[in-house]
Amino acid sequence: MGDVIDAAVRAGYTIRAPRLADAEAIWRFVSACNAAIIGFADCRLDDIRDELNDPGWDGKHDGWLAFDRSDRLVGYGWTYARGVSDQVNVEVITADDTTADWLLELSCERAREMGRERGHAVVTLAKRIYREDGAMRSRFEARGFAPATTFQRMRIDHVGAVANPEPPAGLTVREATDDATRRAAHEVNQAAFADHFGRVARPYDEWFELHEARSTFAWRQLMLAELDGRPVAMCECNDQFIEDEDCGYVASIGVHPDARGRGIASYLLRRAFAVDSAAGRTGTILHVDANNTTPALGLYESVGMRSVLAVDVWRRTLAVDGD
Repeated sequence: MGDVIDAAVRAGYTIRAPRLADAEAIWRFVSACNAAIIGFADCRLDDIRDELNDPGWDGKHDGWLAFDRSDRLVGYGWTYARGVSDQVNVEVITADDTTADWLLELSCERAREMGRERGHAVVTLAKRIYREDGAMRSRFEARGFAPATTFQRMRIDHVGAVANPEPPAGLTVREATDDATRRAAHEVNQAAFADHFGRVARPYDEWFELHEARSTFAWRQLMLAELDGRPVAMCECNDQFIEDEDCGYVASIGVHPDARGRGIASYLLRRAFAVDSAAGRTGTILHVDANNTTPALGLYESVGMRSVLAVDVWRRTLAVDGD
């Protein structure tokens, strides 16, 4: 990493670790970069604060800000190891090609370090890229990344009141405001998403800590569904899109494999629509992997949701020792 930092210094740039005090500057920079690509900011100040406060991320080692000769922020990058797995998410947001190359190199080197720290011979890097961002696609393709899947942002607009749906026979739902319910929801979540793209199992304590750290989430927004008294599904919502879209957000809906095909996911989704409508939200948003192992995309389209944004996930496997 020292070679990259030295090259930046020789070129008159400064690269340093981000701090919480940088949150507003980062938010403005990221918002401007996103708007230039997709026409809107797609970023909130609390999103950046949550990134910088994430309990699984160490800003001193895992993130970088790049400033030009005028001390203008021109680049933001980070790496995020997904638990003890070999999967590492990377982010590179820049205003010029030179800074992008530096941040990408720093991200790859830090990912290798993370792999060594966790005892892996290789690491799998993943970067989310807007479909419209041809320059970023070309940059990552040149570094050996390839498209792996696509996440669609789905939305439905609420015009007038949305009626509460009737639950399937024997199904009851309660908020995860107590420890026992949270633990049951966690177990359902782990089982429901075990085979999904990029899934990393998280122990309960880590899962709980991540949720506690999110500024847009409250435990009353996590629902556990039981069928004849047996936990079979969970639905997690949050306020991530209220500030900029005035929409509720369904972060995840998971149904235990043994309980699929009974209309439970559809019910939980329609229930979320009714909750958002009653709260005066203009719509509901969620994200879905287009290559999901379950027919989720078809479900969302069947209830009136439409795709409003595509984000491709690009991946590359790196040996922790070598190129």
